[in-house]
Formats: sequence, C-alpha cells, structure tokens
Amino acid sequence: MENILCIDIGGTSIKYAIYNDQGQEVRKFPAKDTNAKERLIIETIKELTDEVVAEYSLSGVAISSAGVIDSEKGEVIYSGYTIPNYMGTNFKQFFKEQYALDCEIENDVNAACLAEYYAGAARNAQSVVCLTIGTGVGGALMIDGHLVHGKGNTAGEIGYMLIGDRYFQDVSSTTFLVEYINQIQDETHYQNGMEIFEGYKNGDIHCEDAILTLINNLSVGLVNIMYLINPEVIALGGGIMEQKELLQPLIEEAIQNKLISEMFNKTEIKFAENKNSAGLIGAFHHYIHQR
Repeated sequence: MENILCIDIGGTSIKYAIYNDQGQEVRKFPAKDTNAKERLIIETIKELTDEVVAEYSLSGVAISSAGVIDSEKGEVIYSGYTIPNYMGTNFKQFFKEQYALDCEIENDVNAACLAEYYAGAARNAQSVVCLTIGTGVGGALMIDGHLVHGKGNTAGEIGYMLIGDRYFQDVSSTTFLVEYINQIQDETHYQNGMEIFEGYKNGDIHCEDAILTLINNLSVGLVNIMYLINPEVIALGGGIMEQKELLQPLIEEAIQNKLISEMFNKTEIKFAENKNSAGLIGAFHHYIHQR
C-alpha cells in the first residue's frame, strides 16, 4: 500500500499523520506549534516532512489548511489576521521542488466538511454546512456531494460575516469566549474553553453568562444560514463543540427563539464526529478524489 502524508495546518497547531491509500491511519505524530508569528509555516512543514521521509516512503502529501486556498494552484491566497505572513505560500510547488511529491491542499473547514460527509455526522446528506468553532469560525458548504468554492474560492468564509458591526468569528469563537469571561470578572483568569465549561458545570454564574452569550451570537449566524441555504444538515465542529450534551439543547432553543416561523426549522443541527482528526481525514479524501 502507498503512504500519504496528511497535514492539518491551523492557527495554533499543525497536526500530521501517515495514512495508507485505503484511508487507514498508519501513524499519528505529536502536533507541532504553528508559531506563525515567529517563523514561516513552510519552515515548520519542511522540518516535519524531513522527519517523516527519513522513515517512510511517500506517494504524496495531502494538506488541510486555514486560510483561503486555491486548491488548483495549491496556494494560500488569503490568510487574514489569524495567520500572518502566510499568503502566497504554494505547497504544490514546494513539495514538487523539494521532495518530488504530488501535493493536494484544501481549506481546513472544507476538509472537515468532506470528513463529515464521507465518514461522520453528515454522511451522504444532499446539502451540508459545516462550521468549526475554534480560534476563529470557519465555514464550508457542500451541495450534492460537491464542495462549493465560489467565484474566488471564498465561499464558506462565514467567519467574516457581519453580526452588527463585528465579524461573526469575533463574537462566536473560543477566542471570544475566553476574552469575554475575563472581561466580566476578575476572580479567575481563564485560559481556554474547557476551563469555562467546567466552571459552568460547577454552577459558576460568570461561566454560564459567557457560554449563553456565545450561544446567542452563534445562533444568529446559524439562523441566517438556515434562511439563506436551508441545508439538510449543519455540522458543528471545533474543540468546544465536543460538549454536545450541554450545547445541543441550548443551541436548538436559541435557534427556535430566533426563527420567524417553525416552518423554517427543518435543518438538523449535528455535532462533528471526527473531532481533532477531521482535517486529516478530509485532506486524505480530497487528495484521493483529486488523483
């Protein structure tokens, strides 16, 4: 069997693993810090690839990455403020010149959507919107089994949708959750979403306020998606969305309270099943289909 190096590049960390051509995970490596403010991402990619090729023979490289991606050119065409000095990075060219390897790259949320469509919460759904709630908020859209990239490859960039005078990701992300709670109280300094959810479960009113504010903001975006696209499934992913039992009823209630009529409430809200492996799995499926 052939080995494919699958890489998932995010704003905080870079995950990577070897998959065989049947989609089975051969080996998963410890994630590396992205360190985008300190060094170019391509330098970290070279380091990890050198480590892998010293042990494995590869047939190709499959990448899932944050940013706006031109998958045909294999290039990052926009990265926003979350990952500086990234725009213009061409992975197809890099891997061809440095390692004589074919490379396919797709936006990370598009990849996550592929993972949920082929092996997750949105299996074979006719219309799917996938959101990942993390450092920012990413989006992807699939219709009849095909990703919608849009005229300039920017379809699904829902994080930049305006909610009032702020970006959707600035009021609905894990980053927002942490910043919000640290602004409304000074008793405890929270560093991540998991700490806030633990506080919520223990009855902390500040944690409850922060989580309900996040859900309210998130539900505004979800309702707008339902009005515009009326998808069969909206799949929610990202670290804090692993709190399904707590979040699902609260999100569904917030949506119901905002919809003008119950006739619009046909979309099934699901929670992503592939979790931290979504980008890797989606990158693999994108690579296979492009080949």
